[in-house]
Amino acid sequence: MLAGVTAASAHVGVTPDKTDANSYALLTFGIPHGCDGSGTTKVTITLPEELNDAQPTVNPNWTVEKVVEQLPEPKKLADGATITKRTSRIVYTAKAPLDPELRDALVLSVKLPDAAGTILHFPTLQNCVQGQTDWSEVAKDGQDPHSLEAPAPSLTVTAAAAADSHSSHDSATAGTSLNTSAADDGSRARSWAGLVAGFSGLALGGVALLRSRKK
Repeated sequence: MLAGVTAASAHVGVTPDKTDANSYALLTFGIPHGCDGSGTTKVTITLPEELNDAQPTVNPNWTVEKVVEQLPEPKKLADGATITKRTSRIVYTAKAPLDPELRDALVLSVKLPDAAGTILHFPTLQNCVQGQTDWSEVAKDGQDPHSLEAPAPSLTVTAAAAADSHSSHDSATAGTSLNTSAADDGSRARSWAGLVAGFSGLALGGVALLRSRKK
């Protein structure tokens, strides 16, 4: 088990903060080591065709650039807009070689496609001071992904989360409670006002009765 965990953690992988279809997600690419003891100098992340763009997060240890490609033909988006170019790769270049004994994280913001069940692969080329590792292998049908020596980082898009009906119900209930409370407060205020007016009337009547008796 420990050997399996060590092998898995040695791969360049991606960890999304969410996988909901048609949502914006932060993808963290972990760089756990160098190339056979050599420090990492560059990481090139290729975006799958399902993604049109990615916004890189600034990392003080790296410079970053977006590589844009011309589409063979215009592509129409779900919102009706048409694009002729897309971001195909994100290239991070280390300001100083990343020590092979240390790890770093590179984060991209992307909008996931509106297609639950889609598997997105991000072939990643890791260049080092000496040598390189091409994390681009994709498991074939029936093949165990864990058997790959240099698997491409990947994630599976899941169904969009349904709206939380409990929250709406609670909000509606809270609103009803507030309205009821306000109505109760109003009724109480009117009751107190009526009671005060009644006492005032009695007091004035008593004063008038005393004056008439004196006369």
